[in-house]
Amino acid sequence: MATQIRYGEIAMMGEQTGLQPKIFYPHMNLEQRVPRTHLLRRIQEQIDFNFIYGEVRDAYGSNGNVSIPPPVILKMMLLLVLHRIFRRNQ
Repeated sequence: MATQIRYGEIAMMGEQTGLQPKIFYPHMNLEQRVPRTHLLRRIQEQIDFNFIYGEVRDAYGSNGNVSIPPPVILKMMLLLVLHRIFRRNQ
């Protein structure tokens, strides 16, 4: 996850530049662990989460630390909601 300035004037908004197949353990690859038919893969194929950059642009300043990319935050929130729905239905 590299930080680049996509929208010029928003210097502190992080940018997601690609998928991160290896996260905490170098021997574990998420692309291999998540089945091809998994709901999260279907969501990833159908939704372009980059729309959120334009929606939150005004909330970011020009000084301070670079943020977690807004699409990552949105995806984490979606995971939380889906997890709660699935747990409630069990």
